[in-house]
Amino acid sequence: MPEILEIEMYRRGAEPVVGRTIASIEAPDDWYLKGVDASSLATALAGARIEGTGRRGKLMWLETTAGALGLRFGMTGRLIVDDVAVIDALEYSSKRLDPDWNRFVLHLEDGGSLVMNDPRRLGGVSLDPDLDELGPDAWQLDDGQLGAILAKTRVALKAALLNQKRLAGLGNLLADELCWRAEIDPRRVAKELGADDVLRLDAELVPMLDELYERGGSHLGDHVEARRAEAPCPAEGAAMMHDTIGGRSTWWCSAHQR
Repeated sequence: MPEILEIEMYRRGAEPVVGRTIASIEAPDDWYLKGVDASSLATALAGARIEGTGRRGKLMWLETTAGALGLRFGMTGRLIVDDVAVIDALEYSSKRLDPDWNRFVLHLEDGGSLVMNDPRRLGGVSLDPDLDELGPDAWQLDDGQLGAILAKTRVALKAALLNQKRLAGLGNLLADELCWRAEIDPRRVAKELGADDVLRLDAELVPMLDELYERGGSHLGDHVEARRAEAPCPAEGAAMMHDTIGGRSTWWCSAHQR
């Protein structure tokens, strides 16, 4: 958390700043700035006009007359626009908005602001982020693109889905939910999936993202409540299995995921 759905919520939540002018920045945490120092960023952005918003995977940016301002939120970053949090609370993170966790602030000429609040400091800010470092957006894949991506990797399916350089946007919860809905064991080697397996993944991916966005987030999947020891699968009641795949805690059904 946050995953592609939450970043899209942030992007839409930031739209009220479009058309407004940056007065100054506040960057108290040098480590949070990636590839640029606070003084250079302040000089570049002062007086710049915000012209639009964008997103690929978990990366969001603001289009400004000084370039694209990239915003990464890590696992615990929240966005506050004009003193209102875009998301009330993140699952698996603090419910508080401690001002000491404000890692980056855009002060706008009309008195408003855009704030990144991040207790664990796992996000970051950059100027003109390199989109070539990311794979295609998981919500906007062309026909056949997912199969082509998976066919290039010999790692477990779950690990392949989490690789942002190949497919941008899916995190731990959504990758597990997708495998569960597509009835595929996340330990299977991505390159060795059959055509029917890939078709099921393709068929489930975008509808899953659409549905969970409307529900309110990545943590509201059908599979999430079963991510615990001795929980039955929500589909047919079989035992859930657990392991670490791609460095992340992974849960799947012992019966219907093959």
